[in-house]
Amino acid sequence: MIELDGSAGEGGGQILRTALALSLVSSQPFRIDNIRAKRHKPGLLRQHLTCVQAAVAVGGGAAHTTARNRDGGTAQLGDTCLSFTPGQARAGEYEFAVGSAGSCMLVLQTVLWPLALAEKVSTVLLRGGTHNPMAPSLSFLQHVEPSLAGGGAALLEMDLRRHGFYPAGGGEAQARIHPPASGIAAINLTERGKLLRAWAECLHAGIPKGVAERELEVLKKALGWADEQLLNRSLRANEGPGNVLLAVLEYENITEVFASYGDKGTSAELVAQRLVKEVRAYLAHTAPVGPHLADQLMIPLALAALQGRRGQYVATELTQHALTNAQVIEQFLPVRFVMTPLAERGVRVSVEA
Repeated sequence: MIELDGSAGEGGGQILRTALALSLVSSQPFRIDNIRAKRHKPGLLRQHLTCVQAAVAVGGGAAHTTARNRDGGTAQLGDTCLSFTPGQARAGEYEFAVGSAGSCMLVLQTVLWPLALAEKVSTVLLRGGTHNPMAPSLSFLQHVEPSLAGGGAALLEMDLRRHGFYPAGGGEAQARIHPPASGIAAINLTERGKLLRAWAECLHAGIPKGVAERELEVLKKALGWADEQLLNRSLRANEGPGNVLLAVLEYENITEVFASYGDKGTSAELVAQRLVKEVRAYLAHTAPVGPHLADQLMIPLALAALQGRRGQYVATELTQHALTNAQVIEQFLPVRFVMTPLAERGVRVSVEA
């Protein structure tokens, strides 16, 4: 039984999600205390409970995989302790609904790698938030999928059926997970290559007219982008209210995505300025991998290393989120992350098996 402290490091839900995923991958049970202890509302919220339920389902259901709280009962909302005993991950057709605006992309993050190592293609229907602050959005995952796959055959296909923004939620997406025939590919991302395209998208539904134009105008002036690089995407009113401003930078070797979300009381100009700050910070570096993607690449980097495929990537920085993720991975898999600072280039991340 692997013992985890949910208050360690960044102290959020990533510790639980990584543990659930790698417990299924490695067939090792775990116990976690102090779940999300450093968050405003500690314990399991709806999206985290859905992650637990999804892991149980992928592990063959309650007959093969168990998730118990401190009292030995079925995991419930608000629980701060969980004991998880995995079964074998099974390919299949699954459906998971968060039941709130909580991120259903984090649910996908939980089951992606166990299903990527299964024997057959799996289909996962997800309902909840598709574009949430503090979580990878569906748009982000669509663009960075080639990096997750190590540049090999696509392992994840996403079909967005309905956007889901906070606080309404109601989004729906279908994911098809294709286990690579030759195993998880090595990730080698050390250079960006030539910039091929750069553009911004403003997704909005049920918000005042003119907000999108104001956000895009700030980007145009601050980044010097032309009108054809600014996409105003008005969605169906019943998909809102919601607003996210995305910037996509497509290089020869990598595509990076940055996002800023509108919320009540925040001006359109401030939403855009937040995004400009992130894009400028990335452009000031030469490292290919941004801070958010650096976190997402750690599990596939480790899984590939276990199959004898050693890779590496260079990140602009490693957040506390990423460092905590690495520590959890090392507790489940016989690997050690090597993080080497590079003068004026960020950090090189590799794995020793």
